[in-house]
Amino acid sequence: MGKIRFGPARVPSRESPEAAIALLQERGFDACEIDFEGGFWMDYPWAERFGQLARNAKIVLSVHAPIAGFMGHVERDKKQRMAVGMLDHSAGVAKAAGAELVVFHPGFLLGRERAAALDSISEQLGELRERLEGKDRAVPFGVEVMGRVREIGSLDDVIEISRRSGWVRPVLDFAHMHATSDGGFTDAEPFAAALEAADEVLEPRAPFHIHFSDIAYANRNETKHLPYGEGTLRADPLKQALRTFKRPATVISESPDLESDQAIRAALSPRRRPART
Repeated sequence: MGKIRFGPARVPSRESPEAAIALLQERGFDACEIDFEGGFWMDYPWAERFGQLARNAKIVLSVHAPIAGFMGHVERDKKQRMAVGMLDHSAGVAKAAGAELVVFHPGFLLGRERAAALDSISEQLGELRERLEGKDRAVPFGVEVMGRVREIGSLDDVIEISRRSGWVRPVLDFAHMHATSDGGFTDAEPFAAALEAADEVLEPRAPFHIHFSDIAYANRNETKHLPYGEGTLRADPLKQALRTFKRPATVISESPDLESDQAIRAALSPRRRPART
């Protein structure tokens, strides 16, 4: 099994980079996702210092772009230009911080057939790549599996987007997949199948990038993240599935509380012994 790094989906302090790194170390985390879902709050000097301290502490970073930063808009209008700007700026912060990748959402069908939406997303991602290369901020991007069964963003969609682009990696959100499968991720087999699909499109040394939390859902759609143990998704089958791959993994907890983060971290720890029965 490759090395598993684990950390939260939010920087634990916005007071200073030093305070944030101190909390990550105190809590035993060696990964962290910079949380821009609701908007940008970190400037470039903050990002540069945070990244420097993270490297010294051997903490790997990623960036989650704003929710509105998605590709595949039907019209090349103000919303589309704003989305491009959000992803561009996310890449700039990621470059400054030395982050592994920028996570983004794939977007929406917007009344189209799935094939047409995938074509549009792939085309606009290609244009974005050219823009980022011109600014020397062409960092890897990661497209996230989503939690609504009738929208774009299934595992197959994400694998196809990654396959077409060559620079976009699949981000496996197992809470979302548990929801859209009506609770199907209860043993190692579906975890391993999803990891295998991602493994086939990832470049050789890239880690799996994984989002994880317990989840509530209805009609095969996510409703909210739950404290670990309140739903039916568990980390032990994920650990079992990861054992079959040499590829390392970065697991980001999207749980709503620190206690849940620590419970998932403990379940994924290679030093944890199985409970006696």
